[in-house]
Amino acid sequence: MRRFRSVVFLLLCLPALVFAQQLPIPPVLAAKSWLLIEAASGQELAAQAADQRLEPASLTKLMTAYLSFAALRQGTIKLDQAVPVSQKAWKTGGSRMFIQIGTEVRIEDLLKGMIVQSGNDACVALAEAIAGDEENFAQLMNREAQRLGMKASSFRNASGLPDPQHYTTARDLALLAGALIRDFPEEYAKYYSLKEFRYNKITQPNRNRLLWLDPTVDGLKTGHTEGAGYCLVSSAKRGARRLLAVVLGTASDNQRAQESLKLLNYGFQFYDAVQLYARNEPVSSLKVWKGKENAVKLGFAHDLVLAVPKGYGSRLRTELVSQQPLLAPITRGQVLGTLKVSMDGKPYGEYPVSALEAVEPAGIVGRAFDGIRLWLN
Repeated sequence: MRRFRSVVFLLLCLPALVFAQQLPIPPVLAAKSWLLIEAASGQELAAQAADQRLEPASLTKLMTAYLSFAALRQGTIKLDQAVPVSQKAWKTGGSRMFIQIGTEVRIEDLLKGMIVQSGNDACVALAEAIAGDEENFAQLMNREAQRLGMKASSFRNASGLPDPQHYTTARDLALLAGALIRDFPEEYAKYYSLKEFRYNKITQPNRNRLLWLDPTVDGLKTGHTEGAGYCLVSSAKRGARRLLAVVLGTASDNQRAQESLKLLNYGFQFYDAVQLYARNEPVSSLKVWKGKENAVKLGFAHDLVLAVPKGYGSRLRTELVSQQPLLAPITRGQVLGTLKVSMDGKPYGEYPVSALEAVEPAGIVGRAFDGIRLWLN
C-alpha cells in the first residue's frame, strides 16, 4: 500500500517536475556583471549583478554616438562638415584614431573613428563640435541618460576615461543600446558592423571580435580599462529576433567575446519569440465619456514580442487592466492601461497600452449628458 501511494504521489508531481526541468538554466559567466534582454520588449532573460555600478570604459561611447546621431538628425552637425582638431582632442590619451592638431576632420570620419577604432580623440572632437566643449557635452549626456531612464548612470566625459564620478550599470547600458538601435536604425546598420576603418594612413580593426565569430552579430561596442576590465555590449539578430547582451568585467579580450557569445546563444537556443500583438493592432477598445467618439482603441506603438521558454508559448495568458471612467480628451499615444501577461497563473510581465487614436471632447450638450449618466452610475 505504501509503495502504491508513493507511485501515485510521483505521478501527481511529475508535471511540475517536468516543467521545472524544462525551464532554461542561465549560464554562469566569468564576469563581474551581465545582462541579456529581448530587444523588442526589454524582457530580461539572464542577469547577474545587473544593477551594480561599474566603470563603463569605452562603452561610454554608446552615449556619445547616440547624441551625435541626434545632432545629425536635428541639423546641429552634418556628415560632410569638417571640424577643427583642438589641442585637447589631439592630446587625449588612450585609444585613438590619430587626428592631428591644426587639421580639420569630417564628422563622418570622426563617427567611424569613435565607433570602429574607439578613438578617444574622436569623441572629444565630436563633443566640441556639438556642445562647444566636453564639459557641456557631459551635461547633455547626463540629461539624455535621465530621459532614457538610465537611473544609475553618471557621465563626466565623452570617451570613458576613468573618473570616480563616471559610472553606469549593465541594465542602463542595455537601455542605451536598445534606444540607439531603435531610434537610429539606419545609422546603427551603417556603422556598427564595420570591421575596420582607415584614417591618416592607419588601418585599425573593430575590437568587437564577435563580428568575425558570428555573422548574426552586428554591433555594438567594446570597452577596457584596468579598473573596468574587458567589457562588451553586443547584439545579434537571428530571423526576426534581436537580443542584446551586456558583459562587464572579464579578464581578457578573448574572454569577453566568448562569454558574450555564450549569453547570446543561450537566449536564442532556449527561448522562442512569441508576438502577442503587432504594431498598431487593437488590443481592445474602451468606453470614453464626454468625447466626440464613444470608444477608443488601445494597442502598442511597436510589436509586442516576448521571449518564452521553448514550447511554452501556448501557456501565456493576457489581461487588460485600465483606468475607469475614461474621460475625453484623449491624445494618441496616451497610456490608458496595462497588459498583464501570465504563464500558468504566474506573472510574466506587464506592458503599458496606449491609445491608437485621439478622441476630442464633445460639445457642451454631449459633455453635460455624459456627466449626468456618470453621476447616475
